[in-house]
Amino acid sequence: MSSQSKLRTIQQAIFLLVVFSAALSSPAQKVPPHKAASVLFNGHDLSTFDTYIRGEGLNSDPNHIFTVEKGLIHVSGNGFGYLITRESYKDFYLTADFKWGDGTFLERHGQARDSGILFNVQGEQKVWPRSIEFQITEGGTGDFWLTDGAALTGIAKDGTVLQHVTGPAGSAVNIPRYNKGQAPNVTGVRDPTGEVERPHGEWNHLELISQGGHIWQYVNGKLANEGKDAFPADGKILFQSEGAEVFYRNLRLYPLK
Repeated sequence: MSSQSKLRTIQQAIFLLVVFSAALSSPAQKVPPHKAASVLFNGHDLSTFDTYIRGEGLNSDPNHIFTVEKGLIHVSGNGFGYLITRESYKDFYLTADFKWGDGTFLERHGQARDSGILFNVQGEQKVWPRSIEFQITEGGTGDFWLTDGAALTGIAKDGTVLQHVTGPAGSAVNIPRYNKGQAPNVTGVRDPTGEVERPHGEWNHLELISQGGHIWQYVNGKLANEGKDAFPADGKILFQSEGAEVFYRNLRLYPLK
């Protein structure tokens, strides 16, 4: 092979490597133009959050349900409550990683592990406040839950506009994620037909886009759910303790331009 042919071969290999690397690093969806990330979790402490725990109230966590361990947020799950941002947000791109621990507690002992990211949170601090939820639960991660008057119009995977759904006062209703199958409510359950979570103990990557009342939820790069006409369309963001041990990392919020 001539030196010129070798050079072309090397150039082609470099080009293919660059294209392949870009494909691996690019998000599966088109993220709207955004500003630099806001700090939700600094990796050292929980100073950017308040806590609320059922039976304890605001900023009282005597059983250390929420702690920081080796740069991760550790949620023991042995209690019902949440970490909630002190700031409110509107129109943002949020990323977060989570993985399950082992324990299940209280009335959810033996049931599917459960947590969630509630956003556009408004109203009084309680379990659970008015909000839209990016559900995190074994067999159902990616569902929407609409709580205490929150509302959303679902959009099917093929783009069909579905009904407008409102969560009952003091309760909640869900919009299932795409391709969700039927699975028993037991610890360790996996969706038999449309699972989007990685195996237990592995990290899962979540992405949430909230833009002008239009919501997209992605799990491990796959569009899991979409809706529009969100109410509320802004508010605080919280991370649940709902009877299961869970870890969070890489909490990044990018305000949209």
